[in-house]
Amino acid sequence: MTFEETLSSIVKRGTPAISKEWLEQIQDEDGRIPFIFQRMAERPEVLISHLLYKGAVTQTSTLNPKNVELISMAVGAALQCSHCVEYHMQAAIKRGATREEILEVILIAGLLANSVVLAEAYRVMDAQLPECGGSCDTNGVPEKGTGKK
Repeated sequence: MTFEETLSSIVKRGTPAISKEWLEQIQDEDGRIPFIFQRMAERPEVLISHLLYKGAVTQTSTLNPKNVELISMAVGAALQCSHCVEYHMQAAIKRGATREEILEVILIAGLLANSVVLAEAYRVMDAQLPECGGSCDTNGVPEKGTGKK
């Protein structure tokens, strides 16, 4: 179905009917409905808008569905969303992901999440502590601009 046909169907059948149908499709495909979709369904236009956007991104992707789910799982892990990790891990497995691929994705997510911590903390450090020529006294904070305690 084209995007225009999908929009026409929404207008013709109404947002409550389409919302219910799409949730049933998600249940059939993935074995469950994500919590956020359940809450969005209380306002069908919000759910449909979200799923239209999700569909436009994933359906036009050059990545295969398994890799989309593995990436989604990695992002969930990096954001520390255990529900996201669980949901996307199950979806990735349904699309052929192996235990080894899932482990690798988790390791990469952890590596990047760690890098964010370091990058942000180093930027704060650089902004707050002037460089001290390689021999900093780490027992105190130098006076602003002097490098002296």
